[in-house]
Amino acid sequence: MASQSAQPITVEPAVTTAAPTEAALRAWYDESLPRVYGYLFNRCGRNAHTAEELTQQTFVEAVRSRRAPNDEPVTWLIGIARHRLLDHFRKLERGERGFLRLVAVRPPGDLWPNIENDHQVATALAQLPAAQRSAIVLRYMDDLPVAEVCRLLGRSEGAVESLLSRGRAALRESLAEFRS
Repeated sequence: MASQSAQPITVEPAVTTAAPTEAALRAWYDESLPRVYGYLFNRCGRNAHTAEELTQQTFVEAVRSRRAPNDEPVTWLIGIARHRLLDHFRKLERGERGFLRLVAVRPPGDLWPNIENDHQVATALAQLPAAQRSAIVLRYMDDLPVAEVCRLLGRSEGAVESLLSRGRAALRESLAEFRS
């Protein structure tokens, strides 16, 4: 057996930071929660559910960062909350753009029924078979070109076009039921 040259092993010194006690974490959380929640609640249309979800995401991210805030813990948390709120608004905007693109698709000679809200579209999408739903969402809501949808789904262009066609037809039928 040929001998391999020995590589020196370097060991980094262990970073010893005292983990906060459960009581300290609880005090930090209790002190910060009302301000973080209030910040988010007042900026997300006074929607309690959204504010609670974003507050939870903020604290999870703060704990996962394992980084101590510099001076003021609440200011640091509000910064994280601001980023979570911006991500939330971006996601809503993408969803709305996707919804508008989906509704705007009108194959020649075929009309979409009047759609009153996105809940109807979400319900109709949920009723589609998974392959059709994936193709519709990727193409119209995520605005991907057909070639990219083919790559992501691992299907030929003809197969994806067929999924899209059947999916649109099923959506039209399902959405028409809302109007009757």
